[in-house]
Amino acid sequence: MIKLNPQTRKKLARFQKIKLGYFSFITLSLIIAFLSVAELFVNSRALIVHYEDTWYFPTYADFYPGTEFGLDYTYETDYRSLKQHFLEDNSNNWVLMPLVPFNAYENDATGGIMKPRPPDPERGHYLGTDTTSRDILARLVYGTRTALMFAFAFMVSVYLIGIVIGCAMGYFGGWFDLMFQRLIEIWSNVPFLYMVIIVFSVIPADASIPIRIFLLLSVMVLFSWTSMTYYMRTETYKEKSRDYIAAARVIGAGTPRIIFRHILPNVLSTLVTFMPFTVVSAISAITALDFLGFGLPVPTPSLGELLKQGTANLRTAPWIVTAAFGTLVLILTLVTFIGEAIRESFDPKQFTLYR
Repeated sequence: MIKLNPQTRKKLARFQKIKLGYFSFITLSLIIAFLSVAELFVNSRALIVHYEDTWYFPTYADFYPGTEFGLDYTYETDYRSLKQHFLEDNSNNWVLMPLVPFNAYENDATGGIMKPRPPDPERGHYLGTDTTSRDILARLVYGTRTALMFAFAFMVSVYLIGIVIGCAMGYFGGWFDLMFQRLIEIWSNVPFLYMVIIVFSVIPADASIPIRIFLLLSVMVLFSWTSMTYYMRTETYKEKSRDYIAAARVIGAGTPRIIFRHILPNVLSTLVTFMPFTVVSAISAITALDFLGFGLPVPTPSLGELLKQGTANLRTAPWIVTAAFGTLVLILTLVTFIGEAIRESFDPKQFTLYR
């Protein structure tokens, strides 16, 4: 059982009283919980297949070839066709499909012509299809999950680098602080967008999608940690000059104990208020890069790629940009409300009027 100190409990109680931020946190938590098991709701694989008194659960398993269910092909089973096949046979075999029986990469072109089609609930396309006949809802779900995972990884990496360097600058000071200040000033003047273009222009075309995503995350982190360093440096300088740090030194506490047991716990409570806004900036940045064509590699589902499609087909397929823009606004609004509520709840003077 985690024991929280009275100050932390007081801040959490204050956060719960800010209804807009608190309910935004609950809503975002439910969305993240849904996205973590999205395969159970949006997937071209069946949830359950009952075939000849044998149970199959393909969703999180290795793929089953068509021959496994009496079909005449060895590639992965088309479970929508299998379901129809079982219905026509009037047998005891059956298939349970997810609510949206399409994945984010699948082309469902009616008549062999790939083009955007409006929402069709009877076919399972509740938000329609994009320009290559891929289900928009499936790409939104997996694109949002990718964006949130990317944003959280970005936040953790930025905080890790910023806290380590900033705390060292603030605590040791002197030539160490001056040297890193000059290095940060030089590094901050390197243009971020140009570096992204250069890096992605030299990546081999046969590089895997995880490698390309890792490189994109690395480039964004390398150009985003400097601002967090300044916050950490300032807070460390302030805490280092307090009497309790001098008392810790008098009783013989070493540098690691002072930093990890005294300074960091008092500094991190302030830096927590920046976390939601760091997530917002990461989602906005990756969406903008995807929109410009320098973000996640094709055909990874992303909000920026859908926005790019939607703006290019605004008159002929308005449902694309409407769905993508609405999802982006919802996620960013929820995170912003949470950030404002955290900022106010961690503010001891409570000067803000946000409710």
